[in-house]
Amino acid sequence: MLLAIDCGNTNTVFSIWDGARFIATWRIATDHKRTADEYFVWLSSLMMLTKTEAHVTEAIISSTVPRVVFNLRVLCSRYFDCRPLVVGKPECRLPVAPRVDQGTTVGPDRLVNTVAGFDRHGGDLIVVDFGTATTFDVVDIDGAYIGGVIAPGVNLSLEALHMAAAALPHVDVTKPQSAIGTNTVACMQSGVYWGYIGLVEGIVRQIRLERERPMKVIATGGLAALFDQGFNLFNKVEDDLTMHGLVLIHRYNKELETV
Repeated sequence: MLLAIDCGNTNTVFSIWDGARFIATWRIATDHKRTADEYFVWLSSLMMLTKTEAHVTEAIISSTVPRVVFNLRVLCSRYFDCRPLVVGKPECRLPVAPRVDQGTTVGPDRLVNTVAGFDRHGGDLIVVDFGTATTFDVVDIDGAYIGGVIAPGVNLSLEALHMAAAALPHVDVTKPQSAIGTNTVACMQSGVYWGYIGLVEGIVRQIRLERERPMKVIATGGLAALFDQGFNLFNKVEDDLTMHGLVLIHRYNKELETV
């Protein structure tokens, strides 16, 4: 079985793939101080509580936080007796290499989403990921990542607004009843919600103009479904896109070993 680990700036997701489907998925706050032993205690406890029977023999990691990779590697080697693939490292090959400026390091999450998006939807694709940052990944006709856009994430924007303006409270992200708020909370929620609707529409429109061709748009990330309510922003929302990409990249590298 494969242990797929997606470490983002805010949360880290662990999923177990049995060769046909994900049999379990768990989420924990990202913390670079967390040791391999702590990861295993947490993970084994959840497996026991949920009666998940899994014999992990392989692992793959995608991490946007470099400082956590060492302990995740130790987790895999010490407790699962395997050497994990780490997306973005030279030993981890991609089906199609990214085409970006020389010397540019592309975030592993963006590479993984590109592979998964191309597998499910083909090329000429924009992948919008609502994470700590809101990213737009542009996928060429042959499946290559060719660049994109990075904007502040929704929750990050709300937190910055709350911290920079003493009179403004912390609010949750939700779809407001109307654009015109009649109290402070409603005004802030409207600004963030409609602001990000406009941000997505504007960036997608500009990418399509520059590419001079139709581009499919898919969305992933925790808040993707919220921004898909009643709008024609996305062709599809994919909750498991990153995990699907990790499985594909692992499979591709295993196939290369047999050639």
